[in-house]
Amino acid sequence: MDTTPKTLDAAPVAAGSPPGPEDFEAFVREAEPRLRRALVAAFGPEQGRDAAAEALAYAWEHWDRLSGLANLPGYLFRVGQTRGRRHKRQPVLHEAPSAGEYRFEPGLPAALAALTQRQRLAVVLVHGYGYTLREVAELTGLRRTSVQNHAERGLARLRAALGTGSDDHDE
Repeated sequence: MDTTPKTLDAAPVAAGSPPGPEDFEAFVREAEPRLRRALVAAFGPEQGRDAAAEALAYAWEHWDRLSGLANLPGYLFRVGQTRGRRHKRQPVLHEAPSAGEYRFEPGLPAALAALTQRQRLAVVLVHGYGYTLREVAELTGLRRTSVQNHAERGLARLRAALGTGSDDHDE
C-alpha cells in the first residue's frame, strides 16, 4: 500500500474510477464546517463565509485533480486566504448585542479584532471551537508549536485588553 502523500497532480482517491459528485458532496459535508470556521476566524463572518464558498467552488472546478490530496482542507484554507485577502478590512467577529443581552464580555469583539490574524485564528479555533493544536496546525499549514504560541499570545492580549488576570477565567 502506497502511503506517500498525494500531490496536486495525484490520481483520484478511488482507484480505477474518476472522482464523482458523490465524493465531492461527502468531502464538503465533512470539511466545510472546519474550513468555514477557520476562515471566519481569520476574516470575519461575511468575508470568511465568502472565502469558504469560493474555496469550495474552486475545489469543485478542480475536483479531478484535488480529490487525491492528503490535506485538501489545508490546501483549500490557503485558497480561501488568497480570496479573503482581496477584500482586506478589519474583521468583526460578532455584532455587539443591545444592552443587557450579553452572552459574552461586551469588549470581546473589539479585543478579538485587535489581535493579529494568526492569534485570532488560534484563539477562536482552539478556545472557541475546541480544535486541538494539531488540527489547527494541519488546517493552517503552521507548526503545532506556532499555533500554541499564537494562542497563548492572543489570550494574553485578550486578558490585558479586557482587564482580566490569568486566574480570573477560572472563577
